[in-house]
Amino acid sequence: MFGPLTVKPSNSKGDKTGSWRTQSRPHYLHKDCIACKMCLMICPEGCVHGKEKNAFWADYNFCKGCGVCADICPKKDIAMVAEESPIESKGEGR
Repeated sequence: MFGPLTVKPSNSKGDKTGSWRTQSRPHYLHKDCIACKMCLMICPEGCVHGKEKNAFWADYNFCKGCGVCADICPKKDIAMVAEESPIESKGEGR
């Protein structure tokens, strides 16, 4: 007889889930950002970082490319671009 199986729940911060990303990823233009932090708050993976204007970035190790950050940005300072380079360790050159 088998006993009950329990599995410890996980989250994306424990696993690099960026390899599951869709065909696109967010590219922060760093031109018109007003640091409203809406992209940071809406990201379902919590992979958007930054505090000041034109200084936000996404950690591509965890970003799945859903695009909600680009959709919510009131200044349209986030563009969804085609996935073409390997996943970087901490996002856009960080």
